[in-house]
Amino acid sequence: MLFLNVIVILWLHLAHGASIISRTNSYPLNPRSNMLGPITNLIISNKVISPDGFTRSATLAGGTFPGPIIAARKGEHFAINVVNSLTDGEMLKSTSVHWHGINQNGTNYVDGVSFVTQCPIAQNHSFLHSFDARNQVGTYWYHSHYATQQCDGLRGALIIYDPEDPLSYLYDIDDETTVITLADWYHVVAPVLAHIIGTNGNSTLINGLGRYQGGPQTDLAVVSIEYGKRYRLRLIAMSCDPNFAFSIDNHNLTVIEADGELTEPLLVDSLQILAGQRYSVVLVANQPVDNYWIRALPNTPGSSFDGGQSSAILRYNGAPVAEPTTNQIQSTMQLVETNLHAFVNPGAPGIPEYGMADINLRMVVTNTAGIYSVNNVAYKPPTVPVLLQILSGAQHATDLLPQGSVVVLEANKVVELTMITPNVGGPHPIHIHGHSFDVVQSAGNSSFNYVNPVRRDVVSGGLQNQQFVIRWVTDNSGPWFLHCHIDWHLDAGFAVVMAESPSDTQRHLGPIPYAWDALCPIFNTLTPAQIGAENSYEEAQNISTRLFPNT
Repeated sequence: MLFLNVIVILWLHLAHGASIISRTNSYPLNPRSNMLGPITNLIISNKVISPDGFTRSATLAGGTFPGPIIAARKGEHFAINVVNSLTDGEMLKSTSVHWHGINQNGTNYVDGVSFVTQCPIAQNHSFLHSFDARNQVGTYWYHSHYATQQCDGLRGALIIYDPEDPLSYLYDIDDETTVITLADWYHVVAPVLAHIIGTNGNSTLINGLGRYQGGPQTDLAVVSIEYGKRYRLRLIAMSCDPNFAFSIDNHNLTVIEADGELTEPLLVDSLQILAGQRYSVVLVANQPVDNYWIRALPNTPGSSFDGGQSSAILRYNGAPVAEPTTNQIQSTMQLVETNLHAFVNPGAPGIPEYGMADINLRMVVTNTAGIYSVNNVAYKPPTVPVLLQILSGAQHATDLLPQGSVVVLEANKVVELTMITPNVGGPHPIHIHGHSFDVVQSAGNSSFNYVNPVRRDVVSGGLQNQQFVIRWVTDNSGPWFLHCHIDWHLDAGFAVVMAESPSDTQRHLGPIPYAWDALCPIFNTLTPAQIGAENSYEEAQNISTRLFPNT
């Protein structure tokens, strides 16, 4: 059955791809590029790679890092068959894939979150994710949502192009060559690092290439442009931990999108982008023909641009094939989140006053010996996915596991969430599944904006003792994960589940595929060897003495 599914989906993908290429005004799909359509197989496998010159086995989508771009037009249906071909026992051999930023309204069961919306997909099995993104357009991405597996490489871009983009007059080119991914990279496998309290990446990869301190002068990514053209660069921070200070020498950038939501155009010369966040920026190729440094400095201690670290190359057509000699200048127009405003239907829902939503939540995040707690409860994944619990009859927070980590919300209510992070370790990128939200108060800012705040799906938790406030409407029944997008922090307890109107969930979702029902019985029969990473704690002991308890 696995291979029959693969053949059918492959045939559909090829037929769809051929039809795309033959149309005018279609989204870009070069058959020679690492790009897939919305109907496709996504093969998850292990492969030895050396993106920064250090060779290691990785967990990859499509055999590459980052994985292939999945591209669609507005309104197109997605049918992505995730096929688990993992074999490396040093890492996890089951998997799940989350489509970050896609609301999955009515299809919570394909949100891809292990132990919240499904059990992981076992080795040598597959699961078809069939969903519609409805009216969503913009820059998204996909990644593993099983423990810290995405840190081993399972990450890629997902773009939904809008043929009628109201801001298209600002740019000329928007294709696979203008997608820019920013990622941290580790030389030790994630199951080992997950046992260590506090860990840092070895390098920054831009479009899958980078260099590390003391490493070889490996190739860097090149973004080619033509003088006089305007480019929509789609920036995706698919990091496990750091945020990045992004800039391009001698070029300003106009922000037009944040996390799949168009913004009023805003001119900047640099921006901070946190794990999980995305920005579309317009670059005008108006500088002398030459090579210019693209810079993405992580907030990892000791990071620098020495020897081409944390860098890529912007190369004008006609410039020599050489590394840039440009210098970074002091930023004078850094992106400030409160200067971003929603372009479409601006305005937060509900009464425009703090504390006057239908449901007002306050969450305080603490950290003790590396373990994160939200309102004094550290999240630990349940053995039965929350969605399965709900479909089996559990309706109230007291009935749902993990105990103390599930917040039940009534349907069609305005929710206002205030989150405070008194401890260090920030800024924490906070993400909620199933929704975009209005940021009515940004961290570090004392004012509120209910009139035209930025709308997005990952927000900065700010620095120590700062708070943010967001609003959304509970119009999407099901369990939705709210968590820090630093994977190490999520794995250490920084999460809650927002269960929207559990009594409506069965009706809202309708018939659920049998293949979903089969995931848990298959996963629950796996032996430790089939799960993988059996010796990860012993390996961590050889690296550090600052370890979490081996539970």
